Amino acid sequence: MGAAALRKERLIESLRNYVSDRVVEAMSRVPRELFVPEELRPMAYEDRPLPIGYGQTISAPHMVAIMCDLLDLHEGMKVLEVGGGCGYHAAVMAELVGPSGHVYSVERIPELVEVARRNLERAGYRNVSMILGDGTLGYSEQAPYDRISVAASAPDIPEPLKEQLRPGGRMVIPVGSYSQDLLVVTKNQEIRVERAMGVIFVPLIGEYGFKDAFW
Repeated sequence: MGAAALRKERLIESLRNYVSDRVVEAMSRVPRELFVPEELRPMAYEDRPLPIGYGQTISAPHMVAIMCDLLDLHEGMKVLEVGGGCGYHAAVMAELVGPSGHVYSVERIPELVEVARRNLERAGYRNVSMILGDGTLGYSEQAPYDRISVAASAPDIPEPLKEQLRPGGRMVIPVGSYSQDLLVVTKNQEIRVERAMGVIFVPLIGEYGFKDAFW
């Protein structure tokens, strides 16, 4: 086993401390090295966020795993991702919803949309659509969604995302500026919000987000 494969194996095993085996198995199938800048590939399987350019990061693997676990993704689900970045998180969710499901990932930075599209194509994912736009507005063309995953911290839960969540659906979103909480939002006859943990994410920029970065 090569050094890179050994690092990946150790990382994947460490994730079993955080999440279900199903999420761990999905993470093991995604080649994270294809989603990080080439010069950072030796660090692809370190459990920490890495810069992907344009002031954005690829989340640490354990955080991706935790968010996917909290979302409780299943085969055939339709998922909205806000903050697509380099496409890695979308790829993990694509594994979990399978070929009969689909991930619609909205990213506001044009260059990252193109990077993510190339990464996903190279990794062989056909059930992810990268969309250029303001993720705080959601993506009404494909609403409602079974699940919504937000990869940047909002000042509050954006109303359009609440509206585009299917009854019985679930959203995972970080909220706050310098002090942030990862929230699990479920929608039935009313919206229920539970705090999962404290986190640190880049700010969610947009009409229902922050107007600019706070760091």
